[in-house]
Amino acid sequence: MLTPLTLLVPPASPPSLFSFNRFSHFPFSTSISATTTSASDLLRVVSRRLVLAIKTQSITTMATQEEECKGNLKAQLAKLFEVSLKVTVPNEADVDPLIAACTGKFGDYQCNNAMGLWSKIKGKGTQFRGPPAVGEAIKNNLPTSEMIDSCSVAGPGFVNVVLSKNWMAKGIQKMLVEGIDTWAPQPPVKTAVVDFSSPNIAKEMHVGHLRSTIIGDTLARMLEFSKVKVLRRNHVGDWGTQFGMLIEFLFEKFPNFEDATETAIGDLQAFYKASKQRFDSDPAFKERAQQAVVRLQGGEEKYRRAWAQICEISRTEFHKVYQRLGVHLEEKGESFYNPYIPGVIEGLTKQGLVEESQGARVIFIEGINIPLIVVKSDGGFNYASTDLAALWYRLNEEKAEWIIYVTDVGQQQHFDMLFKAAKRAGWLPQGDNYPKASHVGFGLVLGEDGKRFRTRNTEVVRLVDLLDEAKNRSKAALIERGKGEEWTEEEIESTADAVGYGAVKYADLKNNRLTNYTFNFDQMLNDKGNTAVYLLYAHARICSIIRRSGKDVEELKNKGTLVLEHKDERDLGLHLLQFAEVVEEACTNLLPNVVCDYLYNLSEIFSKFYSNAECKVIGSDKETSRLLLCEATAVVMRKCFNLLGITPIYKI
Repeated sequence: MLTPLTLLVPPASPPSLFSFNRFSHFPFSTSISATTTSASDLLRVVSRRLVLAIKTQSITTMATQEEECKGNLKAQLAKLFEVSLKVTVPNEADVDPLIAACTGKFGDYQCNNAMGLWSKIKGKGTQFRGPPAVGEAIKNNLPTSEMIDSCSVAGPGFVNVVLSKNWMAKGIQKMLVEGIDTWAPQPPVKTAVVDFSSPNIAKEMHVGHLRSTIIGDTLARMLEFSKVKVLRRNHVGDWGTQFGMLIEFLFEKFPNFEDATETAIGDLQAFYKASKQRFDSDPAFKERAQQAVVRLQGGEEKYRRAWAQICEISRTEFHKVYQRLGVHLEEKGESFYNPYIPGVIEGLTKQGLVEESQGARVIFIEGINIPLIVVKSDGGFNYASTDLAALWYRLNEEKAEWIIYVTDVGQQQHFDMLFKAAKRAGWLPQGDNYPKASHVGFGLVLGEDGKRFRTRNTEVVRLVDLLDEAKNRSKAALIERGKGEEWTEEEIESTADAVGYGAVKYADLKNNRLTNYTFNFDQMLNDKGNTAVYLLYAHARICSIIRRSGKDVEELKNKGTLVLEHKDERDLGLHLLQFAEVVEEACTNLLPNVVCDYLYNLSEIFSKFYSNAECKVIGSDKETSRLLLCEATAVVMRKCFNLLGITPIYKI
């Protein structure tokens, strides 16, 4: 029996997945000198002391705040501007700092609150005379911090901030000593489920599964980097009416079915097609297949063993893909949640959510003209039944605070209805609070003809063949460049793996997941432009620079000093420090392409730095500092590769 459906009460949701804590109050003395007589004098004294108290409190707690937000420039600046805003407009509650990276030449970041505040306070007897004056006050009320070198106000009150290059250098060097994990985001969730890949048993994995697998793995990696416990779930289609057809065909083809192996059954896709053809053309076989479903669902031992055999052969095929991609999942397929469905439906019925409609049992969703069918007219269960049971299980048994489903955009309405039904049931809160469920949709993979990607004979492309083709092309390019004579066979193979599989992943992830993209081996394996090959080679070149110096970089981290004197050094340092907020943005919006954009830009900025004759690394008087900057770039690149599921290479 299921325990009663539990109403999960979420914590208050912050404005962003990774938002910072707000100050609650600032203690200050209210004793007033006996010589203070007028009300205006009294007000001025209290006001001055309030400002002094807030600034003093902010300065004494700034070290703690920076520790809380370490690595995230926006969050650290937001802390400082929050203090200033409380002083500037003390009567305006809940004013969140609006911090953005500068796109112009006036600074590194800017605070964009002035115009919005002016629209709130004008006409209220304010001392300010327009947005620029508000901006000046925000600037002047900023507490002192070694983070900021200078501030200026531009246009309608934009407060531009130039970061201290000494502070930036210290932050990068601290990361090198303590590790890049100190720059990880800090989300307010402890446990998340990422439901991805999800192929159907006895069917080939196709390019749609490739997208789901690659995107889902990257989202899981980003959350894991953020210290979230991630339950990687493979919700395989291992239950349903098609299994009667498959089992009966297996019995017919292999009377001793338990001796049937992957080799004996052969191509799973061909096996499925042959059984389907038999099912459609032979009424007697169809009747036996329908009876086989009943026996399977009734738990008859022989049918359960046959079902398990088919599932195991499929898993072997799936594993070949996962092994090449370096992806790890825990299978909890449709069959796992099947025992929970009756209790979940019963609970929803008691709540008055399930209604009869044309012989089926459904849940009506406001704003959608078709109902969510939870029990079919023949009494059977369907995808919605299973998905409701899975959602219930993940919330109540696995205590997940964020459940992420990675499927094609065509399933958007299904998940929208599922989540709305869960909100009606009280499983999920209204709005965007936690716990919450999110659908991560993605577009199609297209061929050169602009149509859905298939082989020439219109068959779905086998993923194992696709990945092996990428590796073989990568290996051929290495041999063509003469690496076959310089490297060991093991080095050739491992590099071909990293480059080939990495190229396929990056070609997918660099696009906004909602868009379609064209699969093209020549483009994705190009060593120029925004490709994995270019980025992997760029990382290898940085590693080569460090090796050629002959210096022990670990010793330099602890004994050397990093400085950012030249503009190109500073530009590179700033981009490195923006890594944390980029990962946060990618994680909050579930968009892996944000990390890809950052990684490509990092490579370009490094190239500009290294190509500048004024920034010579080896043999210069700033060699130690610039080697540390090279190492920091390599460390951040490696973490980006790790988040994208790409294996770095160290030599070319």
